[in-house]
Amino acid sequence: ICAILAAFFARMFFAAQTSIDYIVDNGTTYLRICCCASLGLFAEIMFERLLQSTGRSILSMYTQGLGAIVNIILDPICIFVLNMGVAGAAWATILAQFVSGGLCLIRILMMRKVVQINRKTLHLHKFYAAQLAKLGLPSGITQAIFSLAMIVVQSLTNSMGTAVIACTTVVMRVDGFAMMPNFTFGTAMTTYAGQNMGAGLLDRTRKGTRDGLWLAVGCACLLTACILLFGENLMRLFTSTEEVVRLGMRMMRIIATGYIAMAVTQVLSGVMRGAGDTMTPMWISLFTTVILRVPVAYVWAFLTRSPELPSGSSDALFFSLLISWVMGAVVTTFFFQRGKWRTKAITGNAAKNAEA
Repeated sequence: ICAILAAFFARMFFAAQTSIDYIVDNGTTYLRICCCASLGLFAEIMFERLLQSTGRSILSMYTQGLGAIVNIILDPICIFVLNMGVAGAAWATILAQFVSGGLCLIRILMMRKVVQINRKTLHLHKFYAAQLAKLGLPSGITQAIFSLAMIVVQSLTNSMGTAVIACTTVVMRVDGFAMMPNFTFGTAMTTYAGQNMGAGLLDRTRKGTRDGLWLAVGCACLLTACILLFGENLMRLFTSTEEVVRLGMRMMRIIATGYIAMAVTQVLSGVMRGAGDTMTPMWISLFTTVILRVPVAYVWAFLTRSPELPSGSSDALFFSLLISWVMGAVVTTFFFQRGKWRTKAITGNAAKNAEA
């Protein structure tokens, strides 16, 4: 449903964000292709999570890595050799997702002692369907809230000119690499907490959370140091325009320490989700991304307007992001310490009783 709506309203969406025809035309093409083939993304995520839940996270990592390699190889072929332009980039991404998801599915089908996928098992069970909806919908809403906030802030970005748009794009590319470990730790902690809370091992969950925090924060500190030291070289991988590199490096210095805060947020939110408390991370995300970041960005931009910067300083975009990340870590830590998530888990015995 979301894919159909997004494909139908794609041009309207981009036209509302910018008046630059080049961005509207290419963005519409890219989004419509990705929406029409969104089954590939679903397959990739669904089957990778199934593998991770059985403890085969290394295998999941290999399939993701292979998918990334396929994407890297297909991108220049589709864009330049086949002259498909932006559409080629979209098709390359989709094919890579199908490859990654397909490999995971093949491996799952071979694990008949662990999980079985056939006509007999593929039927709805009211209890599990309700639990999946209860756990899944808040997480989906969280992602939707985050995307909505990004769209609103993107409108502000577009008003600041092509240099800021290009710079933001480059920074987000680097940000994707820097943020990936945080998301990975968050996913790992969701799986870990789900397994252990489901088995009633609360003490083991606490110890794993502590170790996960140390690992995530340590990795974030290392990445932050690398960004501060080698950020300019990373920028030049994506652009040769000096103004974009200079502005991008300033933005990266602003948000660099925020990755440490995000490490804390992702780990603790992952534990809460794994234990069955998906509502608390959703409300925290709503607060930090919509109620906090968007107003801060627009107010900051308004207060920094000048004849040279009629739409305000681009600092507003990234200081607001840093503030939301830090506040997110503080609020998440507070609610994690309150411990409501400890009572949310559905254990194996509870599931059996519900089925009975």
